[in-house]
Formats: sequence, structure tokens, C-alpha cells
Amino acid sequence: MDGARQLLKGAGLEGPYQFQWWALDLIGAQPQGGTQKKGPNRGIDGVISFSTGPRGEVGRALVSVKSGGVNSSMIRDLKGVLEREQAEIGLFVTVEEPSAPMRLEASTTGVYHSDPSGRDCQKMQILTIAELLEEHRRPDLPLLVLPTYQRAERVEKKAAEQAELFGE
Repeated sequence: MDGARQLLKGAGLEGPYQFQWWALDLIGAQPQGGTQKKGPNRGIDGVISFSTGPRGEVGRALVSVKSGGVNSSMIRDLKGVLEREQAEIGLFVTVEEPSAPMRLEASTTGVYHSDPSGRDCQKMQILTIAELLEEHRRPDLPLLVLPTYQRAERVEKKAAEQAELFGE
């Protein structure tokens, strides 16, 4: 945790961005837009993809990383982003311990049912940096199952056709 706080405070104006990108990497998320850029992000710091159906359909968990001064209105804001973006799950990553009102707000979002895995995941999850580092906690998400490659049809060549290839 000391290292996380130093990263947050270090490098002047770069500190918060470096911390954000580090936190995204810690949970396996990609930065919004796929690149590490600074500036407005419309409430989305990162994205994690997962499977939602049997034919390779993909859903998204949207990530918001906060370094301080967190409150329940931030959870409501992330709920609004989920609705606007039509995403399945929201992940709120914070340095600070969430308050009881924040946890209550997150719990009212409900659950997401994953058909491929046959299980439910909280639609809004709050993860602290301490939990991620010290308890090795990870987001509770459905798996990303990549569609299998189709095997090419085997073509049988006659011996005479193969002999032509070698000039026989």
C-alpha cells in the first residue's frame, strides 16, 4: 500500500495517471480506448471483456479508478455510465475504504446472470487497492471464452497429383 500511495503522489501531474494505469493493470483491465491517454474519459477509465453468449458475444465490465475523496454519488455516477454505455458490470476501484452508503448503493444495482458460466455476479463491485494487493482479491466476472478455430477440411490428394509436384 505504501508503494501504491507513493505512485499516486509521485511524478507531479503524472502521478494520478500512472496510478490509474497501474490499478487497471492490477485487475486485468485495458485502458479506455486501448491506450494510456490523459484527459476526459466520460467516466470510464478501463474495460474488461467477457463472454455473454454461446456464439462469441462479448460483454463489458467498465472500470472507474478513484484515488481519494470517494462517496456514494460516485457509485451512482458509475451506474449512470453503465446505463448510458449499455454495459453489464461496473467495477469501482479505490484507495480508500468504501463507506456503508457506498456499499449499499452498489448492492442496489443487482446482479448480472452469465449464461455461459451459469452463475450470477454483482453488477456493481467495489474493490479496494488493499484488497487487491493484500488479499489477492479479483473482480468477480464471467470468463472470456474465445470462439474455437474451426478445423480446416482435410483434402486428400491422389498419389499421381502429388508426384507432379515433385516432377516425377
